Amino acid sequence: MAMAEQRNDKPGRPAQAPRERGGWLARIAPGVRNAFSKRETPENLWVKCPDTGEMIYRPDLEAAQWVTPAGSHMRIGAALRLKYTFDEGQYEKIAAPHAPEDPLKFPDERPYPERLKAARKATGEYDCMSIGFGTIQTIPTLVVVQDFAFMGGSLSTAAGEAFIKAAHEAIARDAPLVIFTASGGARMQEGTLSLMQMARTTLAVNEVKAKGLPYIVVHTDPTTGGVIASYAMLGDIHLAEPNATIGFAGRRVIEQTIRETLPPGFQRAEFMLERGQVDKVVHRPEIPQVLGSILSTLMMGRSRSKAA
Repeated sequence: MAMAEQRNDKPGRPAQAPRERGGWLARIAPGVRNAFSKRETPENLWVKCPDTGEMIYRPDLEAAQWVTPAGSHMRIGAALRLKYTFDEGQYEKIAAPHAPEDPLKFPDERPYPERLKAARKATGEYDCMSIGFGTIQTIPTLVVVQDFAFMGGSLSTAAGEAFIKAAHEAIARDAPLVIFTASGGARMQEGTLSLMQMARTTLAVNEVKAKGLPYIVVHTDPTTGGVIASYAMLGDIHLAEPNATIGFAGRRVIEQTIRETLPPGFQRAEFMLERGQVDKVVHRPEIPQVLGSILSTLMMGRSRSKAA
């Protein structure tokens, strides 16, 4: 018996014609099925809240500046931070000086230059610090943003150069300096060179203050490690986003060192506020207004001719 005959359902019953794909809708309107198949669903349309696990519609989250309904302030990149901070989202981007790459030829699972290349591709920035100049509530201001997405916001030679560049620009333009910190500490691939940036940035802060210009620090999650031992704790005013982690060493390291259990909420922004390490905890959408009020007070009576 031929193979074609073996595929009949039962003896004496004719073979059924193959069913037309798409059903009745395809028969009466052949082009409809193809039209629907070409539609693509946008990726990442829903975002999970890191605190509650709730799925949030992405456009709603973007409209809320990446603050979830539960109040979680999700991490954002430098471009969004600068856009949210300056009036009408308008600012001049200031290029940071380039620094030697892989000066120590650091051995690692992946070459350091490859890590830098991947971080630059992911964030669109040269290093973890970005600089912008614009107005905050009409006050001309230099703003530095540290991006945790770039190798954990780790302090590097390039980051140090960027901070110093921002400080000198603030002095030249007679404008206050504001930094949004987010870091896990010094960058291990640069060893002692990264630790040297703690001293260099501290000297730059002193230069700004010597000119009588305000230096404001806004702590975002997380601000830890060597930055806490330098420019992140030298502000005239310290603000923080809700529930941001602020501290030098991790909780487990401290508990193992002192052999004591730390209190709940240790190293959180609210805990630091209660103990005088932070002046005010501010929700993200309110930061420009609060900064504007502080800067207008601290810059009161000062000429704005250079900044303009």
